[in-house]
Amino acid sequence: MKRIISIIVDADACPVKDEVLAVSREYGVDVRFVASYAAYTHFPSEQELVKWVFVDQDYQAADMYIANHARSEDIIVTNDYGLAALCLPRGAIVLTPRGKQLDASNLDDLLTSRHLAAKARRAGQRTRGPRPMTEDDRAFFQHKLTKLLLHLQENHAT
Repeated sequence: MKRIISIIVDADACPVKDEVLAVSREYGVDVRFVASYAAYTHFPSEQELVKWVFVDQDYQAADMYIANHARSEDIIVTNDYGLAALCLPRGAIVLTPRGKQLDASNLDDLLTSRHLAAKARRAGQRTRGPRPMTEDDRAFFQHKLTKLLLHLQENHAT
């Protein structure tokens, strides 16, 4: 039986929903946007392959849903390094909204940086947040997502 690749999006604060929809439409890939009820927004999609999953407002509820439903070769779109750490051992592929692929080679350093920044903030120090998303960032994400899907589809065709 042929494995169906899915894209699962941590949708609460995802800035690239339109780009995910465009790639999904072009390649016929299932997409699940996962968000808490607190972040409910009407984001219409007439695509049959697109589903919205709303979870409780509990802390990490969306992350736990995604981690529990991620399968090998699913593409997870998130900026959450903790969620990435839960999905990678399941064989999922993690892509940030800026198009960076997270894996075992870079995740430890990113988690350490996140921890040190949180520790500095708790100590009253000011830390830098992410720079604003640009159109170039969006285009790069869409390019990386497309390239990743093509690679996965080629591997499944053989």
